[in-house]
Amino acid sequence: MIRLSELETGQKAVIHSFEKDDIFIKLMEMGCVPGELVTVEQVAPLGDPISISVAGYHLSLRLNEANSIFVDLQI
Repeated sequence: MIRLSELETGQKAVIHSFEKDDIFIKLMEMGCVPGELVTVEQVAPLGDPISISVAGYHLSLRLNEANSIFVDLQI
């Protein structure tokens, strides 16, 4: 298990769990639910924010938001 923020462009993973913090509900409402496939589409030049594909749409996340999502890497 690694953090979503550690993935590179083009890598795919399945959402496993979240850190227990105030952003948990917000991420769930945006489609970031456990078991959902997520793909890193783009990373900004300075690394923040990142663009991901999840639940059929594109979503931009700040690095601290992506850091609170644990994923299982897909090969």
